[in-house]
Amino acid sequence: MQITASTASLTVDDVAASQRFFTTHLGYTEQAAAEGFASLTRDDAAMDIVLLARGTEVLSADQRDQRASGLILAFTTTGLETEEKRLRSEGVDITMPLREEPWGERLFQVTDPNGVIVQFVEWVTPSAPEGA
Repeated sequence: MQITASTASLTVDDVAASQRFFTTHLGYTEQAAAEGFASLTRDDAAMDIVLLARGTEVLSADQRDQRASGLILAFTTTGLETEEKRLRSEGVDITMPLREEPWGERLFQVTDPNGVIVQFVEWVTPSAPEGA
């Protein structure tokens, strides 16, 4: 098997609100759209995103009423501080402030209008433990 692209398909209550969030703040563009559906893409290595309206009959009956929850879209990026400041200046709610974990992960999170959590990650060499 050769995987040629990756897409996250998210079931949300308000497709237009998530579509505006991803296109306005995260650089996605609309690839295709219809009632209750939007396909978003970027020119870089980010995964594509499909937004489906909750309750749509395109989904199987056992999936129609589910929401995107318990899911974090994580994007590895560079210039983390710059991106956090940019998003904050655009009025995006930073739901997890920038922080660094002991294993070398620097991250912050935002949440879109439908509750989709988007995490931005930058990997750094972890600091040596004290006394090492």
